[in-house]
Amino acid sequence: GIAGERFCVRNSGITAVVEGIGDHGCEYMTGGKVVILGKTGRNFAAGMSGGIAYVYDKDKAFSKDLCNHEMVELVSLSNDEKKELKQLVETHLSYTESTLATKFLKDWDTSVKHFIKVFPTDYKKALERLAKESKEKQLTA
Repeated sequence: GIAGERFCVRNSGITAVVEGIGDHGCEYMTGGKVVILGKTGRNFAAGMSGGIAYVYDKDKAFSKDLCNHEMVELVSLSNDEKKELKQLVETHLSYTESTLATKFLKDWDTSVKHFIKVFPTDYKKALERLAKESKEKQLTA
């Protein structure tokens, strides 16, 4: 269903799929994953330092006016992320019988093109640093 304002504020590890939210979604989020299949309110991702959000943004209103860009980047999804997102939408459908999820899954190749990844810049840097350190350990082992 549709969630209210401040959905997933301070989320630190859960995965959630909803069909729309009010203002201030994912504010101060530090971990977890959030999928928004519908509209968002304003000020999404304010203070978001971790986790990932996938937002359906067909009309570009989210990326233009509704997302707070101070601490996040909006990026395209990788092929692996597209697969994971599809699984999350399928799971949402299995629990909710959502007509919106059904609609997206019927034409997934088109639907997935309209999702944007909300990626906190500090989180991105931390993941890159961890990947580099892991690679260095493998080279020295």
